Amino acid sequence: MTDGKTGAVVVGTGFGVLTHLRAMRAAGFEVQALVGRDPTKTTARAEQFDVPHGLTDLGEALALDGVEAVAIATPPHTHAELVLAAVAAGKHVVCEKPFAREADEARRMLDAAEAAGVVHMLGTEFRFATGQALATRAVNEGTIGEPRLASFLLQMGALADPAAETPAWWVDAGQGGGWLGAYASHVVDHMRVMLGEFTGLSASLALLSDRDWTAEDTYTVHFRTERGVDGILQSSAATYGPPVFCSRVVGSKGTLWIQGDDVFVADASGERKLPVPEDLRLGPPEPPPGELLVTAYDMMHAMGIDLPPYTRLFETFRDRIQGRPVAADPAAATFADGVAGQTILDAIREAARTHTWVTLN
Repeated sequence: MTDGKTGAVVVGTGFGVLTHLRAMRAAGFEVQALVGRDPTKTTARAEQFDVPHGLTDLGEALALDGVEAVAIATPPHTHAELVLAAVAAGKHVVCEKPFAREADEARRMLDAAEAAGVVHMLGTEFRFATGQALATRAVNEGTIGEPRLASFLLQMGALADPAAETPAWWVDAGQGGGWLGAYASHVVDHMRVMLGEFTGLSASLALLSDRDWTAEDTYTVHFRTERGVDGILQSSAATYGPPVFCSRVVGSKGTLWIQGDDVFVADASGERKLPVPEDLRLGPPEPPPGELLVTAYDMMHAMGIDLPPYTRLFETFRDRIQGRPVAADPAAATFADGVAGQTILDAIREAARTHTWVTLN
């Protein structure tokens, strides 16, 4: 590609344009094509962002000269077909979360990517967000001793009004939809990296808003990890009133909590805000063009907070493709993390269905 840039394709005209396209360019990729289902929308958005090709055929995009990488930002039930096509063509892939509809599908994608020898990464961009990355590092460095108790709570009103428009896949559990896949996949990934693998859990899934969905807008999960942590994850996107957020870990020597990108610790010496190391600093958020913000889902990205961590993720993707060394902390998630996270999401759904404690290996 020109100027030594790696050629890329973005699949998806929603979040793919709101964040993936912009982040890839900021990371130094040359986006050669945008691929979508609706030819009119795809062509219009490709023209708006000066992408040379707006296509509806992934194969045609993969065959473009110089294309080495693919970013997949489509509904989860479409991921397997797209990922398998991309890796079969020898392309490196970043795939959005939730990774799959269930763990077996996730394993097929991991196995195919490993067999093809391509770079594969998962779109859990908040591993690179300053607050999450700093909290994870502090816990793993023993700042609060051994972690023992974790509480992660988020209540917000994005879906409280039944008239709030969402992507079609969100309404259907069979398509991997619902708030569990949309949001809990991020939190589960954070817990695994910071507190260790899950060993068991119980859960309930609920639909609080007055909607005709087969998926949930609310979840509650009690979990334990291999490090001996007891934790609670609860979130709803359908609660009127001011938002509620709590991200807190209690250890044997202190307590840590996150407020935005700030991380605080309290222990026997008092309370303090942890300094941010230079390697965890990110650029400011950059909102996407307002005319692209149509659905309630789009509005969740209106402030552009995904862009700086996603840019860092794509910088790591670029460096791995080019054979450069990458930082071990924060570690970019791979398809193996996608399998591990999907296994936990499957267990949450099973626990909610059976009203039992589900043990994980």
